[in-house]
This record gives sequence, structure tokens and C-alpha cells, in this order.
Amino acid sequence: MKVFDLRCAHEHTFEGWFGSEDDYLSQQARGLVTCPVCGDAQIARMPSAPRLNLSGATMRAEGTPVSRPHDDTAPRDVAKAKSELQSLWMKAVRHVMANTEDVGSQFAEEARKIHYAEAPERNIRGTVSREESEALAEEGIDVMPLPIPDGFKDTLQ
Repeated sequence: MKVFDLRCAHEHTFEGWFGSEDDYLSQQARGLVTCPVCGDAQIARMPSAPRLNLSGATMRAEGTPVSRPHDDTAPRDVAKAKSELQSLWMKAVRHVMANTEDVGSQFAEEARKIHYAEAPERNIRGTVSREESEALAEEGIDVMPLPIPDGFKDTLQ
């Protein structure tokens, strides 16, 4: 199993697991490798190194471990912060998908019915145009845009 660090044109980073490098190249050539965040198919393989678990220790020349002091004041690595933010965003999308009813293009109509107590109150998601969203806001109906990657719209594995 090969694990590659990948990045889309929008700079979302993620891991891809493939049977071999040829398998990765074949899938990429067929447009099957896409960003799990935005669905972009313009994917680049990033340089990566083997992962080593050093448990925060280094070795002295004679082979005995030396503990490194943990520095809580060190500035956070920007790439790590982006990765954590992306992970939290994907967790939020999964939560929304699992806890809402998809009403599709009927979102504005269904949101109004719920707001005016013409339909049972529940969490819904769907699609609206910018104009529909603004009209809902003028009526006092709060909506929040949440772009959902295509991969999340199908059954999650």
C-alpha cells in the first residue's frame, strides 16, 4: 500500500492510499483522484518522507535517549494549522450531512414552511440561489451557506 501526500489547485492537502504508484498514476489519468474538500481533479503529488514515531526523543551518540523540552510558546506550523482547520471543516460537513434532511431545490420553500409553523421543525439542507437566500434573510429566516464536496453527497464509506 502506497500513501501519498496530495494537494489540489486550491491548496487543500490530503492523503491518498493506492495499491502502487502505477495505480495512482492510472487513477489520476482517468480523473478519479479528486480533492475530498472541493472536488477539484487538478491534483499534485507532494514530496513526502517516511513517517517515524520518535516520541519526542532523540538519541545521544552512544545510543541513549535524550528528551527534548516541549516548547509551548513555539509558533504553530502554518501547514499544520491549515490541515487542522481542514479536518475540522470536514468533521462539520459530516455532522451536517448526518443530522439534516436533504430537501434539495425545495430548500427556500421548506424553510419558510418551518419558519411559519406550517411544517414540523427539523434541520434541513438544500440549495438556494443568492437571491433566495437574501429573501429568506429579509423574512428573518437564518440560512448558512456550506459548500459540500461531491464525495459527501454520495454514500460515505
